Amino acid sequence: MTDATASTPKLTPITVITGFLGAGKTTLVNYILKEQTKWKICVLENEFGEVSIDDGLVAEALDAPEDLITMDNGCVCCTVRGDLVRTLGQLSKRRTDFDAILLETTGLADPAPIVYTVQTNSKLSEHYFIDSIVCLADCKHLPRHLDEVKPDGSANEALQQVAFADKILLNKIDLVTQEEKAALEERLSHINKFATVIETERSRAPLDKILGLNSFSMESILNYDPDFFENQETSKHNLEMVSSVGITFKGELHSLWFNNYMIALLRDRAADLYRTKGVLAFHGQANTKFVFQGVHEQINFGPASKPWSDDEEKINKFVFIGKNLNREQLTKDLMECLYKEDS
Repeated sequence: MTDATASTPKLTPITVITGFLGAGKTTLVNYILKEQTKWKICVLENEFGEVSIDDGLVAEALDAPEDLITMDNGCVCCTVRGDLVRTLGQLSKRRTDFDAILLETTGLADPAPIVYTVQTNSKLSEHYFIDSIVCLADCKHLPRHLDEVKPDGSANEALQQVAFADKILLNKIDLVTQEEKAALEERLSHINKFATVIETERSRAPLDKILGLNSFSMESILNYDPDFFENQETSKHNLEMVSSVGITFKGELHSLWFNNYMIALLRDRAADLYRTKGVLAFHGQANTKFVFQGVHEQINFGPASKPWSDDEEKINKFVFIGKNLNREQLTKDLMECLYKEDS
């Protein structure tokens, strides 16, 4: 993937794949490496994954991160041995050979450390960006995982994986009834209303729906269907510990008040806030439209690529995905950050 109009190559997208044992990640990786021919992908396999990608495929021991196994379709497989920065640093010399990098993170509930590393390490951020976080879910067994209760009362790994995802690959749909699938999809929408659910069988994922879409970008919220923010009243039937909340209101925010509120919110609730996103209008900033995205306390903030148009109503939009969210309180607190003429 090279940029003909620039002297330096485009950044290479990284898609982070999470999912439980048995969800079908091994089958997905084998499909990418051996069957599909449209994409040239570098698969980074977590050394602590539940199984090797394939007994015949990765039969030899990889002595170092830079040792790559190249497949007939141009894809590459590599095992990460503890140091992601070192592995990606070594791959940077070859990264233009790939359309994308897929980082398999078996059992990892919280991808925040990976996101933080790629975004803040200058040796990586000049070569890579996080394209999306994809949760591969077993349609038949996911409800049981979501129901698991941890001894300390915290959210279990399945809830966290669904909450962090931009895309949810609902695999093995052929093993459940339509009623079971519909019930699960409704439940997923309570946990993470803003993730796209993609149905698959035998891990044959439509790669063009999960790769190269920049789903993790700050501006992805600009593409959300307005309906996502409607009918957001908390349902009496939504008993999930983890949920998603969308908030919209008109007006311009007071920058100091909003900044102080977000600092306090992240100080007190960062561990509970898995994902946050926003589109903001600030008083005194003319038509500059601002966007932000956060993973826990790590927030990226800046102007959107396009300003508010002259005939566009300035509507602030917020997305919160996390534990024990109180939509009414969040809305009240955010609206108190609106600029008032007498302020």
